[in-house]
Amino acid sequence: MKRIIAIVAGGDSSEHDVSMKSAEGIYSFIDKETYKVYTIELGHKGWNAILEDGSKSTVDKNDFSFMENGQKIKPDFAYITIHGTPGENGILQGYFELLGIPYSTCDVLVSALTFNKFMTNQYLKSFGIRIAESMLVHKRNGISDEEVIEKIGLPCFIKPNASGSSFGVTKVKTKEQIQPALQAAFAESDDAMIEAYMDGIELANGCYKTRDKSVVLPITEVVSKNEFFDFNAKYNGQVTEITPARLSPELTGRVQKLTSAIYDILGCKGLVRVDYIITEGEKINLLEINTTPGMTATSFIPQQARAAGINMEEIMTDIIEDNFSE
Repeated sequence: MKRIIAIVAGGDSSEHDVSMKSAEGIYSFIDKETYKVYTIELGHKGWNAILEDGSKSTVDKNDFSFMENGQKIKPDFAYITIHGTPGENGILQGYFELLGIPYSTCDVLVSALTFNKFMTNQYLKSFGIRIAESMLVHKRNGISDEEVIEKIGLPCFIKPNASGSSFGVTKVKTKEQIQPALQAAFAESDDAMIEAYMDGIELANGCYKTRDKSVVLPITEVVSKNEFFDFNAKYNGQVTEITPARLSPELTGRVQKLTSAIYDILGCKGLVRVDYIITEGEKINLLEINTTPGMTATSFIPQQARAAGINMEEIMTDIIEDNFSE
């Protein structure tokens, strides 16, 4: 009998459509000879399994099952590719823990921590990892323009503290842009992170580990045609992505070693992408951790796998089977 794999996508945030694109990528990567694969779309209107004929079947949240041709289907494994809530912040992980269904991502605690950008960076800072100067602002409190300029300076980035895909992220260059940028961030999250601008080379590095493998993928260099690597750069082609990155072998090794260390410090699971910026003097600065990275055919992880000569099907199988090996 083939294992039944549910690709869990959609979600409740602005990133719903991006997540569905990632689901298409993952569906194409998983070996259909070995696994029976369904996509399950989560949204405000309910949870629905997308069947082979394109029709939808309502998911019973009591046991994560659904009906197909009069037969009850209960997935053996959940591949979570929701960018944002509830799939990136520990909520869905807790649900699957309660049901005893293995899943692809970090556990509840790690997912909740890494979804909180400010807390993650402060935690990793305690291990000697370089981060930008930053501060957290709660929606109910707000902050004055003068305080932002005094504590962080301009230019700076104002971003949702709990979000992804660059929704609500603004590069702020003038005092007049501060409050509108905060409102854009608060539209996505109750907290905003204000982060000092760092000038340098932006990088992305994927990694996954199983019981018998530790794979750090080649690094991608990100050259955005916009002010920064925003939503349009990510998903509308307004960026040049160079894999492997144009780094010296020594710096490449340092970045990959740090990616592996961060994975272990946090106790990550499944595919993770770590983003950095290299500043003057080849200083490696952490930007953020992505525990459900984009998985379209042109996303960073598939690019990096191709550069490494690794088939995405092999990576998917590694991640799935690691949950069933003794």
